[in-house]
Amino acid sequence: MTKTYTNTGSKDTRSGFGAGLTELGKSNENVVALCADLTGSLKMDDFKANHPERFFQVGIAEANMIGMAAGLTIGGKIPFTGTFANFSTGRVYDQIRQSIAYSGKNVKICASHAGITLGEDGATHQILEDIGLMKMLPGMVVINPCDYNQTKAATIAIAEYEGPVYLRFGRPKVANFTPEDQKFEIGKALHLQSGTDVTIVATGHLVWEALEAAKTLNEKGISAEVINIHTIKPLDDKAILDSVTKTGCIVTAEEHNYLGGLGESVARVLAQHKPTPQEFIATNDTFGESGTPAQLMDKYGLNAEAIVKASEKVIKRK
Repeated sequence: MTKTYTNTGSKDTRSGFGAGLTELGKSNENVVALCADLTGSLKMDDFKANHPERFFQVGIAEANMIGMAAGLTIGGKIPFTGTFANFSTGRVYDQIRQSIAYSGKNVKICASHAGITLGEDGATHQILEDIGLMKMLPGMVVINPCDYNQTKAATIAIAEYEGPVYLRFGRPKVANFTPEDQKFEIGKALHLQSGTDVTIVATGHLVWEALEAAKTLNEKGISAEVINIHTIKPLDDKAILDSVTKTGCIVTAEEHNYLGGLGESVARVLAQHKPTPQEFIATNDTFGESGTPAQLMDKYGLNAEAIVKASEKVIKRK
């Protein structure tokens, strides 16, 4: 039977990051924050107002921000850097690789406005390859929470983790449906819905779409298992393998290029341990374009309707 999840009020995940950072500012004096001229967009205002001595406005100098963050860890600080995902990864990949990943620095790279739901700013700002860039770096943890509550919990949790982390979240308001008091566990997938016919694993904004798809599938007599993969690296291999052993097929859903994203990570696990029919919900080797988030999610097939069709298709391949 399909479990019901309730949207308690749509919120943007970047505000979840801001709320988590505010809480960390009060509870952990070693947490410092750096921003590349986007304090309001990253919802870092409260931290800046309450802890001005621990906030560094770097300006439009993202590479310098990464270098500063790496240096701050040497003195025992826990730096959280904040800018758009495009500028957090692609623009400063060399600095992240050489100054943070190579030496395992305890820096939390926090990236807002990821994916095509950045919207009207268009393709130059809509990064769809950042998960791939970050997961390929040795030792880098990659986290992509699904709603406001989970983003807040993830922000707080990564401060306790020793090592580099990439935390990815978005711009628009999306369904907020996970528990407010949740405990976030890095690398542990969450089973949201039990099913026997098809496994749907989703990350980020696509988790809610997966749940909506499961309801539609249930009405068609198809039992879908839904798993929230908030941590793409390290991936919860066991959760995936246990599920496909039961269902025999899988759909992966993400707001990212299918090259290098969650789907490819899942395909690796399946290829190594249990070859299984798989369908991908992701952008197809393309850049985005200008439009509202809803228009773009629809055009690029990143919604519940597309997940339903992919599920019906993959079931026939069993």
